[in-house]
Parts: sequence; C-alpha cells; structure tokens
Amino acid sequence: MAPEEKVAYINAQTACALAEIEGMKAENANRLQYDNALAYRGADFNSVCKSYGITHNQVTSFFKGA
Repeated sequence: MAPEEKVAYINAQTACALAEIEGMKAENANRLQYDNALAYRGADFNSVCKSYGITHNQVTSFFKGA
C-alpha cells in the first residue's frame, strides 16, 4: 500500500470512529433528557479508537509496516 493510500485509510477509519462517537454522544444526551443512566462512559469512548486501529501506537505501526 502506498503512503497516500495509508493516509486515506487512516482518514476513513477516523471518520468512522467519529461517526460512532457522535452516535454514542447522542444516545447519552437522549438518556440524560429522560433522566436515565448513561449508555456510554469514558472507557467506552476511549475504546472506539482502538477498535478502528487509530491509536497512536496502531497508526505508527501501520506506517512502519509492522
């Protein structure tokens, strides 16, 4: 994979992660509106980047070809 393709892939993964996080935020806001417990906490948000392979270590390894 060419470097430009790697960048495009990371950008696409980032867009997907952001979409998922925005959905999680919306669900939490909806639950707060009705005084319900939050569906997602900090750890849930933190795990999104890992699941899409876009943590610092994952991205640097990806570009190094590991």
